[in-house]
Amino acid sequence: MISELFFVLLLCLTNLNPASGNRPFRPNIIMILADDMGYQDVGFRGSDILTPNLDRLAKDGVILENHYVMPQCSPTRSSLMSGRHAIRTGFWHGNIKPREEWGLRLDETTMTEMLKRNGYATHGIGKWHCGLYTWQHTPAQRGFDTFFGLYLGSQGYFSHKNSGSLDFREDFYDKDKKFVDNMRADLNGKYNTNLFTDRAISVISEHDSSKPLFMYLSYTAPHGPIEAPKDEVKQFSKHMTKSDKKRKEYAAMVSIMDRGIGEVVDALEQHGMRDDTLIVFSSDNGGVFGGPASNYPLRGGKKSLQEGGVRAVSFVNSPLLKKTGYTNTNLHHVTDWYKTFQGLARDMPEQAEKYQHTLDGFDIWDSISNNGSSGRTEVLLNMRVSSMVNKKAPEPVYVPDSDYNQAKTSISLDDEALKDGVLSSDNDQNVPYEKSENEDSIVADLLFDFFVIRKDNWKLFSGSYLLQGWTHENNWNGTVTCDPLKGYQFYDADGIVGGVRLYNLNTDPREVHNVAESNPGVVEMLISKHAHYLAEMTWTGNRIYSLEGLEGGKWHPWVTLD
Repeated sequence: MISELFFVLLLCLTNLNPASGNRPFRPNIIMILADDMGYQDVGFRGSDILTPNLDRLAKDGVILENHYVMPQCSPTRSSLMSGRHAIRTGFWHGNIKPREEWGLRLDETTMTEMLKRNGYATHGIGKWHCGLYTWQHTPAQRGFDTFFGLYLGSQGYFSHKNSGSLDFREDFYDKDKKFVDNMRADLNGKYNTNLFTDRAISVISEHDSSKPLFMYLSYTAPHGPIEAPKDEVKQFSKHMTKSDKKRKEYAAMVSIMDRGIGEVVDALEQHGMRDDTLIVFSSDNGGVFGGPASNYPLRGGKKSLQEGGVRAVSFVNSPLLKKTGYTNTNLHHVTDWYKTFQGLARDMPEQAEKYQHTLDGFDIWDSISNNGSSGRTEVLLNMRVSSMVNKKAPEPVYVPDSDYNQAKTSISLDDEALKDGVLSSDNDQNVPYEKSENEDSIVADLLFDFFVIRKDNWKLFSGSYLLQGWTHENNWNGTVTCDPLKGYQFYDADGIVGGVRLYNLNTDPREVHNVAESNPGVVEMLISKHAHYLAEMTWTGNRIYSLEGLEGGKWHPWVTLD
């Protein structure tokens, strides 16, 4: 008995678990998400945007070169929070829309619920975008002790409004453990990036050091609307002589976020928490193609499954890492953070009161801390199967025809359809794709079946999917439909295309040369994986909208569960 107590005491003193390969024991975790940030839009990737704090953290930490996310906000955030791929949670369909009765299903054990049951103090700051139509879907009822920010996907940076109504709140539990939702109309006119940073610093300064800390710092920057204080636009972009007004405003948004992240790290230092803290940084998807972001040298952007849409700028930083100052080229996916944090927390899901669904992520601690293996050889980037739509489902996710101009299709997907991109409707080759100024509008990938996967260095597109061009370096001349680096002419117009495309990302990271015809065996091998993922896919039903979420100029949940 005495020897057992001594071992436990030694384990606590060293903060290490020998059985886990010197894995730190319940470190503080700061998970930082940028929103719609371009792959190139950091100094350590050659950007002209000023990001000295991100540059320092990345260069002193580990740059994650092959960190994959989903192509839009809600799918990435739900995958992060659940540790499960969007094909399991239903978020393969895209973003949650305002007024939509949909969210991360309540039987999913969120990352915060898992960490909280292991003694973590949990605080959410910034953007949620995983559901708001019931109170049970909101962050303070999904494992966060406190939440400060917005439930929806975007807001005015000064007005804090979406569609003219306020969505800025401070949620917490009072001394009697009663839930409080405090709408913060008093913050009108204050720049939300700075508000999120100030809140993060406050959480750190008030943290009870007897508990490990998990903080989810989910900035809305640099998601649209493109807004920044005028004096700071001038301050942060005066050197950007080649850039237009929007690019300069975008740059200021990124630089203000960068400054805030530096202040958060300083707060960790000041309160003696830095040595026991893991910092993870990522964008939720690539920058918007055709907007002020730069995904150079990658192809495509937000909403596309090309590298510029799903390969996020990302790094980790911590004194707890064994090896630092290099670029890690292992395959990683946003679902991996759940499993990794679960390992750090020493969670035992089989003993938890709430059932833990099968996780899709890998524990990548050895990869990020010691450049060991990530365990991954493939990443499903996304897929859509029309036969999974309009079926009876636990919660609704599909958009009715009246919400957009859709040519109706009924697609029976097989290997040949995947190869040819053929739809079975009479007018399948003439479905229009119209680019929208609203970044969160219904997008054309909802109309088509597709399967996109990376295995090792091979990347396959099959079915019918959104294809985009390239961004010039630092977005100096906008976007093009030819490769500005190699002068390669791209003959397909931006929009929906069909058929198979195969790229060797080792030799062709810009996704220029389709080598499907010369590698039929690789194509067959990758398409054969479709059946496996189809078996794991979640059925979905009709999307439902309501006007009841708006009352008194404020957004709030409107459905009461039994």
